[in-house]
Amino acid sequence: MFITHTTNGCTAAPSHEGAGSAHFDGERFYNTQRMDKGSGDMFKLGWGAMFEAESWPSWVEIQPQSVPHERVTEGISVTFINHASFLVQVDGLNILTDPIYSDRASPYQWAGPKRVHAPGVRLEDLPPIDVVLVSHNHYDHLDEATLQRLAAQQEQQPLVLSGLGNGKLFQQLGLDDFRDLDWNEKYALGGVEFVFSECRHRSGRGFGDQMETLWGAFVIKTGAGNIYFAGDTGYGAHFKNTGDQYGPFALALLPIGAYEPRWFMRDVHVNPAEAVQAHFDLRSEHSLGMHFGTFQLSYEAREQPVLELREALSKRGLDEEDFSVLPVGLTRVFRSAKARR
Repeated sequence: MFITHTTNGCTAAPSHEGAGSAHFDGERFYNTQRMDKGSGDMFKLGWGAMFEAESWPSWVEIQPQSVPHERVTEGISVTFINHASFLVQVDGLNILTDPIYSDRASPYQWAGPKRVHAPGVRLEDLPPIDVVLVSHNHYDHLDEATLQRLAAQQEQQPLVLSGLGNGKLFQQLGLDDFRDLDWNEKYALGGVEFVFSECRHRSGRGFGDQMETLWGAFVIKTGAGNIYFAGDTGYGAHFKNTGDQYGPFALALLPIGAYEPRWFMRDVHVNPAEAVQAHFDLRSEHSLGMHFGTFQLSYEAREQPVLELREALSKRGLDEEDFSVLPVGLTRVFRSAKARR
């Protein structure tokens, strides 16, 4: 079943209330580079999905893995869980990005995009999580059940960092430790600094709350080198601006999937070639692909993002040591030549 993840529910999340800014008019947030898609475009997208979307397998068997480290103090250890969910271990902190363990990326567990493989690491097998980064409130990135399960299974709830307005939802979920951040706002924990940075996307968990909470990417400044987590984004000047301000990056986690059809998706999702350009813009030593292969959110075939990434890398003179895709559940340790020690 194909349902766009920007309008796949009739529910609505709490909205941000605050003073206006360059990207907030007092009611809704905006991208620096505005988008022009409306309800007619949404209908066209949904109609086309019935005839143009490629078929995905109903299930792909994978073997969940164990995380090899409880804590990491040297280098950057990254474990790919699924979709945009990574366990990042650095400077003694355990960081989880956009965690989703639910069967569907939807407000309902009987409808909406359904996962086609199990998470690469079982939730109960994760080490203690210190920080959860939530890039925005779409269902494939802010999964309520996962956040509640995480909070329940630990003696101390992890800190949740996200964009303006999302804290009200976290509070409703019974979470105690969270911070809402504006673009360029910073938060430090244990010697690691998190910067919520601009990206090109949107928000909304239903028809009535579109663009009422803030979306963004994260810059993670560590002693092992800076890390970039893109969340969800279309291509734009924000990549080069972030690279100029915070680069070079030891590692960038970049989306490569959910990009067809381009007439609609280019506003909010990069394709593999644009992800490779983002790698250059950020001045990243290494990049990892994400946001593919778990939930069908767009038209392309399940294998297409990885195949097109290989083509894009070859055209730009890069190989998989520069920009790779981790198998689900696998862990890799990165060491930067530019780490500040």
